[in-house]
Amino acid sequence: QVQLVESGGGLVQAGGSLRLSCAASGTPFSINVMGWYRQAPGKQRELVAALNAGTTNYADSVKGRFTISRNAAENTVYLQMNSLKPEDTAVYYCTAFLLGHEYWGQGTQVTVSS
Repeated sequence: QVQLVESGGGLVQAGGSLRLSCAASGTPFSINVMGWYRQAPGKQRELVAALNAGTTNYADSVKGRFTISRNAAENTVYLQMNSLKPEDTAVYYCTAFLLGHEYWGQGTQVTVSS
């Protein structure tokens, strides 16, 4: 059973930066597909960024500001968030796909004040 643990959320002023981390455990396999979603109050969960082997994909709203990266040896994925805006405020969830199963972390709150 894969377990995902996120960290790095918090409160930041607009224009600031945060780095989220997501560590996967419980599997001897390298997880090649990992990503970040977010859900703001009253809104649907949306994809923020995804990494599939060497390919990255970003939501239009975060392109040029957010960067997803991965430490394959440690099955850890990161989300570097720069130039944060109040509309980035949400709970951010890590997700991973392995052997036909999808796994989710518990979420970490990111709050951007104006």
